[in-house]
Amino acid sequence: MIKVFSSGPFDTNAYIIFCPETKVAAIIDPAPESAERLLESIQINGFKVDKIILTHSHWDHFGDLATVKEKLEVPVYVHPLDQANLESPGSDGLPMFMPILGVLADQLLNDGQMISIGTLNFQVIHTPGHSPGGICLYCKDENILISGDTLFKGTIGNLSFPTASPEDMWKSLEKLAKLPPETQVFPGHGDSTTIEDESWLSNAKKHFS
Repeated sequence: MIKVFSSGPFDTNAYIIFCPETKVAAIIDPAPESAERLLESIQINGFKVDKIILTHSHWDHFGDLATVKEKLEVPVYVHPLDQANLESPGSDGLPMFMPILGVLADQLLNDGQMISIGTLNFQVIHTPGHSPGGICLYCKDENILISGDTLFKGTIGNLSFPTASPEDMWKSLEKLAKLPPETQVFPGHGDSTTIEDESWLSNAKKHFS
């Protein structure tokens, strides 16, 4: 139910999450240079994409959003604290290595909100730290977490960026540490992992400070 497309200058993971029963799907983080492969996979597999969700609005996670949105004509979801940078890329102070088109948000995400993808249900977990409006998506029934740039295999998102907040990050990681250990984690960059394998999570501040 998850297809990954590592794309762009930072090997950002763009995802298609699909419901095997209904073929309804959502795109997560359409990174630079991902559009062609995303659209090809959608066509080949007969997916019915009804939304695009951003884990946060750093440009390497939505570089191809304008192209994908124009082709599919579906709403874009983002947390309100990252809305401004989505609509005006670069306003977060990060240097951009390529021109990125801003896109208007259609739906704003709130902590605890449930999002359906066919028969799958994902809970929005607001995880600021790397970015003010960073989110993770958690499917309890399938033990899946889409973690964006909050949690990677063995490490965490960069905290040196202009809008980053280490203190917020420690609190966000404490939330993730409470998830079931068997939860499979699919991050914004790199390989997947599990909550169990990231045993440092509950003590992240000491681990990384």
